[in-house]
Amino acid sequence: MVEFHNYEYDLIVIGAGSGGVRAARMASGYGAKVAIIEADRVGGTCVIRGCVPKKLFVYASRFTELFEVAGSFGWQIDARFDWETLRDNKDKEIDRLERAYTSTLENCDVKIIRDRATFHDAHTVRLVNADTTLSAQRVLIATGSHPFKPHIDGCELGFTSDEAFHLDNLPESIIVYGGGYIALEFATIFNGLGVETSVCYRGGQILRNFDQDMRLGIYEAMKARGIKFILNCNIESVEKSGEDFKVHFTDGAERVYGAVMFATGRAANIQGLELERAGVEITDKGGIAVDRYGQTTAPSVYAVGDVRGGVALTPVAIREGAAFVETVYNENPTIVDLSQIPTAVFTEPEIGVIGMSEHYAAKHHDIDVYIASFRPMMNVMTDKSERMILKLVTEFGGGRVLGCHILGPGAAEMIQLVAVPLAMGATKADFDRAIALHPSAAEEVALA
Repeated sequence: MVEFHNYEYDLIVIGAGSGGVRAARMASGYGAKVAIIEADRVGGTCVIRGCVPKKLFVYASRFTELFEVAGSFGWQIDARFDWETLRDNKDKEIDRLERAYTSTLENCDVKIIRDRATFHDAHTVRLVNADTTLSAQRVLIATGSHPFKPHIDGCELGFTSDEAFHLDNLPESIIVYGGGYIALEFATIFNGLGVETSVCYRGGQILRNFDQDMRLGIYEAMKARGIKFILNCNIESVEKSGEDFKVHFTDGAERVYGAVMFATGRAANIQGLELERAGVEITDKGGIAVDRYGQTTAPSVYAVGDVRGGVALTPVAIREGAAFVETVYNENPTIVDLSQIPTAVFTEPEIGVIGMSEHYAAKHHDIDVYIASFRPMMNVMTDKSERMILKLVTEFGGGRVLGCHILGPGAAEMIQLVAVPLAMGATKADFDRAIALHPSAAEEVALA
C-alpha cells in the first residue's frame, strides 16, 4: 500500500545563517518549495555578530600601528579615535548586508518566516510566536552556535563576542578570558583601539593545535604591542568593584579591570528545538549527530554548520549546505572534504594556515621543513624589529606539501591562494617551479 503525504513545503530550513541561506536558495533553484525560519536576523552569526563586524573592527584597530610607522615615511599624523562612529558605521554595514541576504532569498522564491521553530515531529515544525505548524518532506537544521560563559561566580558580569560589538563605551582596561583565535582577535582589537588589554588562558601557550612557530610568533608579537598574558591560570570569580570589576584568579591573585570578556568557546544552538520529538539524537559533545551526508537519526531531518558540533567555520557551513542540496535535490551524493581547510587568525600580525603543523606531520610522515623569517618591508625604515614567518612542511625529498603556515601582514589573503595548490596535491617541486614575484612577502613561498 502506497502512503501519500501532502506536505506544505518540500524543505523547511530552520536558521537563516550562511549554511541555511545557501541550502535554501540552492534547493529552490532545483525546484523545491522552500521556507526558511529565523527567530533573529537574516545572515546568522558570521554576518550579524561574527566574522564580518569583527573584521571591520580589526581594520579599525590597525590604524594605530599605521600611524606609528607613518613618520618614517614622511607623514605627520594627529589622529583621534571615536568609538561611537566605528560602532554605528558597523551597524549600517550589517544592516545593508542583512537586506542583501533577505533580497537574495526573496529573489530565489524562498519564503522567509520570522519566528522561532520547534519540532512537532520529524516532518512538522511549530512556529512558537504564531502558534501554528508547518509540514515539510524534509527539514534542515542550520541554527548555528552561540558563545558560552564558564560556570564561575560572577560570570554574568562579563560579556561575550555577541555583546562586544555593541558596547556603549570602550573600557579603559579589559581582560579577555580564553586562548583561542576569538580571544586573541578581540584582544588585538581592544589593544589597537587604546584599551589596556590582558589575556588569561588555562594553558601554557595560546592557540592550541596551531603550529608551534605560529603560536610562539604571535605570542611574542602581541606582547610587544603591550598585551599582557596570564598563562597556566583560570579566572575563579568576578565581582563588582565600583564601576570596575575585580577578577579573582586560581593562583590567588586579584586584579581590577574595566571590563571582562569571555571567549571560552561556543556551543550548538539546540536548546528549545525539541529534537526528541523528531527522533534526532545529539553527540556526546552536544552537537547534532549526522552521517557523511548531513542526515540525522531521523531520515527526514538534516543538519549543517556549527549545530553539528564539528568545524565551526562559515565556509564549512556553506559547503555543507551546498552538499546537502546536491545530495538530496540533484541526485549527486556529495561529501564535504574537510582535510584542507584554510584558517585565518585576524590578530596583529595575522596568521594564515592550511594543512598539518610540523608536530602533527612529523608523527605520520618523514618530513622536510622550510622556514623564512624576515622583517616586513613596511617596517624596514622604522625601529620595529617584528619578523614575518613563512613555513612549509613537506614530505621528505621534495614531496607533497603537507602544510603552510604564515605569520605577518596579508597572511589570510596568501593562505587562501596557497589552499588551491594544496588541494590539488602540489609538491615542493611544484612550488619550486613557480617564479617568485619581487618584492613581495609571498615570494618566500616559492623561494623556501
